[in-house]
Amino acid sequence: MSRALLFWFSLGLSAALTSISAAADPVVPLPGTAPLTTEGDLTDQLVAGVDRFLLKQIDQSVGRRARHWHRDLSSRDKYETSVAPNRQHLAKIIGAVDKRLPTVPETTAPAGQSPVLAEAESYEVRTVRWPVFRGVYGEGLVLEPKRQQPLADCIVVPDADQTPELLAGLRQGPAGSDIARRLAESGCRVWVPVIINRDDTWSISGMGTQSSNLPHREFIYRGAFELGRHIIGYEVQKIEALVDWLDAQRTTRHRKIGVFGYGEGGLLALYAGALDPRLDIVGVSGYFGPRNNVWQEPIYRNVFGLLDEFGDAELASLIAPRALLVEASRVPAVDGPPKPRKGRNGGAAPGKLETPALDAVAAEFGRAAKLVHGLPDRNAWTVVASADGNGSPGSDKALTAFLQALDAQAKLAPPGSSASLKRPLPVAADRMHRQFEELNAHTQSLLADSQYVRNDFWADADRKSRDPAKWQQSTRRYRQYFYDDVIGRFELPLMDPKPRTRKVYDEPTWTGYEVVMDVFPDVIAYGILLVPKNIPAGQKRPVVVCQHGLEGRPKDVIEHGPAEHFYHCFAATLAERGFVTYAPQNLYIFKDRFRSLQLKSNPLKKTLFSTIVPQHQQTVNWLSTLPMVDAKRIAFYGLSYGGKSAMRIPALVENYCLSICSGDFNEWVEKNASNRMRASYLAKGEYEIFEFDLGSTFNYAEMANLIAPRPFMVERGHRDGVGLDEWVSFEYAKVRLLYTDLRIPGRTTLEYFDGPHTINGIGTFAFLHRHLNWP
Repeated sequence: MSRALLFWFSLGLSAALTSISAAADPVVPLPGTAPLTTEGDLTDQLVAGVDRFLLKQIDQSVGRRARHWHRDLSSRDKYETSVAPNRQHLAKIIGAVDKRLPTVPETTAPAGQSPVLAEAESYEVRTVRWPVFRGVYGEGLVLEPKRQQPLADCIVVPDADQTPELLAGLRQGPAGSDIARRLAESGCRVWVPVIINRDDTWSISGMGTQSSNLPHREFIYRGAFELGRHIIGYEVQKIEALVDWLDAQRTTRHRKIGVFGYGEGGLLALYAGALDPRLDIVGVSGYFGPRNNVWQEPIYRNVFGLLDEFGDAELASLIAPRALLVEASRVPAVDGPPKPRKGRNGGAAPGKLETPALDAVAAEFGRAAKLVHGLPDRNAWTVVASADGNGSPGSDKALTAFLQALDAQAKLAPPGSSASLKRPLPVAADRMHRQFEELNAHTQSLLADSQYVRNDFWADADRKSRDPAKWQQSTRRYRQYFYDDVIGRFELPLMDPKPRTRKVYDEPTWTGYEVVMDVFPDVIAYGILLVPKNIPAGQKRPVVVCQHGLEGRPKDVIEHGPAEHFYHCFAATLAERGFVTYAPQNLYIFKDRFRSLQLKSNPLKKTLFSTIVPQHQQTVNWLSTLPMVDAKRIAFYGLSYGGKSAMRIPALVENYCLSICSGDFNEWVEKNASNRMRASYLAKGEYEIFEFDLGSTFNYAEMANLIAPRPFMVERGHRDGVGLDEWVSFEYAKVRLLYTDLRIPGRTTLEYFDGPHTINGIGTFAFLHRHLNWP
């Protein structure tokens, strides 16, 4: 047996004997705490408890939404005024915030070909496009009756995997899919926009080197989300841009405007109707229902803060007193993203669509009706079922109800024959590629502008006085904004921690204890405390909280083992130097299990750190009570995802007297949203990493603003693939300038070392000794 193998065998045997001994020996707690007798994997129990907690919070969100609403049902005008703030907030969270351009739809056709794509006895079809905002156009078809005045204008929004030609009856499809043709034959002018589909053909980043299986909708969602935009908001604004023009064209004879959508188009119709009072009738098919399981749907439906204020019923209440039609039909079949395959890396988020039960649709519809009960002049609201509620969309019953809401005299035309083509159909793939690239380019232009947007956001922070105390005072509102609107704050008091401990290490120079304490119902904090031996009575030591990274555990920063090449046992090494150290368990472990926690948190206007921050607050509160701890000298030091934690947790937990970010500090917004950088998360498996509208508010320099004037350090290996040296230097230069402006440049530093993604422990250890005043 080689010496190396013998070494690992000895370690394994030692660990096994320790485990056996611990199981046989009585629990020895840290003095002043209760014995920890819980068996099993505490990390697994922590994650499972947070999952239960979040699911309960989602269930309770329905009852809590009322605090955001102040409906005045006494008149239509007063109602509109009372819900205006909700409408404005909805626009923000779906990213429908860009200023639209003046819109004039234009017919498009190849040079030398007929402007008319197809013609039927009662209508003709043209290809059209219209400007929306900078660099972004809507595209699709218009079916225009030949009669002088259309009965009404209808915007019919297809599902993501349907083409306008299918709805116009120009391509073969399932029975009942030609909704636009039926409405055109009934006398309406019908507009059918293209929406981004679920294929992955152009989901490529890293200057063309990273091909992924992300659906196009998810690819756009990721970069847009980081920059305060959303695929939903983009496409709602394409609808609204059409409404801008249609509303301006209304004559003295008030021609109504309606929107009808199926599947993803149903989602867009509901959101557009909620946002835009100019839409007289809203038809939603294959979408409406309870939304508590939105975290199981495709991630491009993830809206930060949605369930905190809105379910489908609350969105419907923004449509009142206008007419609303809900058709309970079969939702589009989506079993997940495209499969990874040769040439297509994985990384897409899981997510499925399932048809809700008819009684669930009816219950949500009924809840919506109760919210606006008593509102004067409310038009008819209707829910209809296609067959048993699982049938095809666009049933005769639904289309008849939709038409009659537009004009009581309207009659639904029987199905007719397809229009005759006058020229070849548009190449759907080319058109989709154009639409995809326009939105992709728009997010990249927002990314380029984001640092200037952040500068404006931070204009009220007082650095001109060069006074650290005044800086702290002026940044309090930014810290509150960071917690409430970026990280997300649970409005719950911390529980009595009831710390439970047991001794798990007994080394020559220190003793280690597992620690569990309560935080919220079902939520615990768990970690391992290392206490140097022979601390003189009455002496209070500094503490270093040593944070693991992705898929890590507390023991990884303590023990020799597979993770040693990352962490180099830095918690144990610091304990040997006389520091008290604490290694917490953070939530980012078990892959999709923890990522699903982010998807459950986001609709509540929360993130993983909404739970992690209170766990750390409870931890430092408890550490501060220990007789060997100096409460004013508790430091944070984290690697990788622990470095991500080092930017967020000390910014909010002010008990941390300093922070060290290792292996993570970056031009973080660029890393998340860039379509060029190979290390970007845009097309990788970390689908939980994105934080809504971070680009407009807090890059890493701005997070460091919230740590200042406390000491702050960055540890960076030249060979660390998480970023580029020049990006790290660029972002850190802003931090260095702030500390210089505050006349405290000695409180910050950046150490480069010639190494990979790892704890280096040279400059950082010196930084800890100096700023924690420990020789």
